Amino acid sequence: MTETRSAIAVEGHNVTLAYGRHPVLRDATFALPSGAVTSLVGPNGAGKSSLLNAIVGLLPVESGTLTVGGRSPVDMRRHVGYVMQSAKVNDQLPVTVREVVTMGRFATRGAFGRMSAEDRRIVDESIDRLELGELTNRHLHELSGGQRQRVFVAQGLAQAGEVLLLDEPVTGLDVVSRQHILDVVAEERAAGRTIVMTTHDLSEAAETDHVLLLAGRVVASGAADDVLTAANLAEAYGGRLLRLADGIVLIDDPHHHAHGHDHTVCEDDDER
Repeated sequence: MTETRSAIAVEGHNVTLAYGRHPVLRDATFALPSGAVTSLVGPNGAGKSSLLNAIVGLLPVESGTLTVGGRSPVDMRRHVGYVMQSAKVNDQLPVTVREVVTMGRFATRGAFGRMSAEDRRIVDESIDRLELGELTNRHLHELSGGQRQRVFVAQGLAQAGEVLLLDEPVTGLDVVSRQHILDVVAEERAAGRTIVMTTHDLSEAAETDHVLLLAGRVVASGAADDVLTAANLAEAYGGRLLRLADGIVLIDDPHHHAHGHDHTVCEDDDER
C-alpha cells in the first residue's frame, strides 16, 4: 500500500490521555488519512489501545483536541466500528456467533430495537465475508482463537461505520484466520473506509498506508518508509532494539513472548 490519500479522518492537537492521574499519551499531534489503513505501533504502554478508546469516545481527552471526521468522538460514536482483541473478551459468554455479530447493529437500533431487513442483510454479509456461515449457531467457547477473532471483526463490519478500529486484529492467529482478516481490511480500504489498527509487527505495519509511532507521545507519523527508520525505532523502543550487521532491525518485545513469538523485524536501508 502507498500513502496517496490526503483527506483527514482523525486529527489530534496536543492530545493528552490519562487513566486517573497516570498519563498514557502526552501532547500528541497527528493526522490520520481518510480512506487509508493506518498502523499504530510502539512498545507496550505506548498509548496505542488508549488512542483507539479515545477515537471511539470511550476515553475522554484529558487536554488538547481530538476530532473524527471533524467532529467530537462522542458525536461520531455511531459512525466508528471498534474491534477489541478477542483475548480481552470473555469467551465463556453464552452467545452464538450470529448473536455476537448482530450486536454490531445495536449502535443504530439499540439492544431492544427491532431488526430491519437491512440490518439482517448487513449481519449476513458480515458473517459471509469472514467465512463464518457454518459456525453461526456455535457458542464462542466452542471456537478456536482465530475463529473468535473473525467473529469480532464481523461484528465490527456489521457496525457499518465510516471508520473501523482494530486492536491487534491478527496477533497470534492461525494463517487462515489472519488472511481472512487482512483480506477484509484490504476490501474496506478499497471501499473508501478508514482503518486504524494497532500492531506489534513492524513488517505488517510497513505494508499499510500510514504509520503512527508512539511511545507515550508521538515519535513519528507518516509513510512507513519515513517512520520505520532505525533512528525512530531506537527512540521509541530504547534498549529493546538491536541493529544487526546485515541491516536488520530487531526488537525484543515481551509482548511477543506471550504469543509464542520472539522478535519483530524490519529491513533497514543504508540511509536510515
